[in-house]
Amino acid sequence: MVTMSAPTNIAVIKYWGKADTHYNTPINSSLSVTLDQTELRAITTVAVSQKFTKDRFWLNGVEEDELLHSPRFRACLEGVQKLAQDHTDADGNLIYTKDDWKHLHLHISSYNTFPTAAGLASSAAGYAALVAALCQLYHAVETFPGEFSTIARQGSGSACRSLYGGIVAWRQGTPEQQWRDSKAEPVLTDWPELRALLLVVSDSKKDTSSTTGMQTSVQTSPLLQYRAQHIVPARMQAMEQACHARDFGTFAQLTMQDSNQFHATCLDTYPPIFYMNDISRQIVRIVTVYNAWAGELRAAYTFDAGPNAVIYCLEQHQQHLAALLCHYFPIPEGTLSCLDTSSVVLEESLLQACNETGRIPRMGDVQTMYATKPGPGPLVVTDICNLDPETGLNCYDPPSK
Repeated sequence: MVTMSAPTNIAVIKYWGKADTHYNTPINSSLSVTLDQTELRAITTVAVSQKFTKDRFWLNGVEEDELLHSPRFRACLEGVQKLAQDHTDADGNLIYTKDDWKHLHLHISSYNTFPTAAGLASSAAGYAALVAALCQLYHAVETFPGEFSTIARQGSGSACRSLYGGIVAWRQGTPEQQWRDSKAEPVLTDWPELRALLLVVSDSKKDTSSTTGMQTSVQTSPLLQYRAQHIVPARMQAMEQACHARDFGTFAQLTMQDSNQFHATCLDTYPPIFYMNDISRQIVRIVTVYNAWAGELRAAYTFDAGPNAVIYCLEQHQQHLAALLCHYFPIPEGTLSCLDTSSVVLEESLLQACNETGRIPRMGDVQTMYATKPGPGPLVVTDICNLDPETGLNCYDPPSK
């Protein structure tokens, strides 16, 4: 029995659209920041036993039979099983051969500590945790660097990036290599000053799933094709250079430009797809005014396929920025994690500039805010187990809302 946690990751250079739906590969490369797991993570326990009579899967405390038979899940399970190794005890006695694993029934229990299907990359964290846990359980060994990420990619594309910490690239890959080169690679493992604020505007499931949205955009958006071929390659190069130089100004500009263009491709799709809402756009206006007031790019917004905002900044500005956002988007007391803004006094000139956007502070437009930073990839968890050690049945009980 093994329990692993895996992080979410938020892209700063987005991917949208699949080059090959069977292999789940992208039409362009992408780059993301893996976030710290203190509050945002998926936790997955996996176990095999000769006593189990069938495979079983629980997600967020609810048994999900259909997931066990989904092509994405099967691709991950079978991909890891192909890399499985013999398992011996501490004395070197053989317990299972590498061929035994596929004949043993599997129990899995997984849950997210943040909203599912709301545009915060919950599927990335979930599939990364699943693949990481299976690799541990089966003692899997890669045959080439990054192979585990190619397996996670087949579950959820962006899951491949959650297998590494820090700043991570997902290379587009080529059909000539049968997409073996469509894999994640670490770009920068440490940027100590980089921080992020996550504003949860809605924790509801989005109207248009990412998979459906991508398919429609590929079929109908000329802008998406132009972006993938002519814009993203240069942006990837510039962003990687900015990260290596810890050049936040360039990082911020590219992040916001790419977010804007991603949502422009969604509007260029027919029928159009709307992931951002009015609150999202008001957050963009406040961040834009904040940067103009500061005379430099101190904050960089980005929105994935949902209305929730991720705003990158440097540590020296995080508390001030959080106080500004809490002023215009008040949240219930105690829901701003790990950051005290009570001592921050906002400048009158800043408030006057932001007031000109027309934003009126209103409780409830933002449900909660997470203050976080870059973090590591999957971790072994020893203090949590989602399956009962005696029965192998789910023992995770989701908190009541």
